[in-house]
Amino acid sequence: MDIEDKTEKFLSVMESHKGIIYKVTNAYCHGIEDRKDISQEITAQLWKSFGNYNGQYKYSTWIYRIALNVAISYHRQKNRRQNTFNAATESILDFADTEPANETEENLILLQRFVAELKELDKALMLLYLEEKSHREMAEIIGISETNVATKISRIKTNLKQKFSRIKTQ
Repeated sequence: MDIEDKTEKFLSVMESHKGIIYKVTNAYCHGIEDRKDISQEITAQLWKSFGNYNGQYKYSTWIYRIALNVAISYHRQKNRRQNTFNAATESILDFADTEPANETEENLILLQRFVAELKELDKALMLLYLEEKSHREMAEIIGISETNVATKISRIKTNLKQKFSRIKTQ
């Protein structure tokens, strides 16, 4: 495949799956500039890896895997820098300052806050779970066994239910 064909195919794949990059950057970055930076880094890594794409996997699986790895690395580096400079920790997701319109919206905001507080791997699993990915797909993307995925998802859901319970009983 020549460079023009490769470029055209890459752009087509990116256009079809740009929502994945959007979701991952929003899950791991608070500020707009950070989102732009990480989006560029994800796209650069996808381009570098495009020649090595393994057709055995879906493009979405391949993109999630790279995007999550880049996002987790970026998040860790940022946290190390913040700790070095003793900066205050920022929230991962940007929440609106307005009051929720209804209970469903309030629950969604709480869920986003609780997911933002999870460890990097758990956050990635919940992002994929909420995208209704199968355990097999999650295992392929994250690089852990399906059994481990199921166990972690179950524990995360239990933890989230407990957090909701505590909030609702206050």
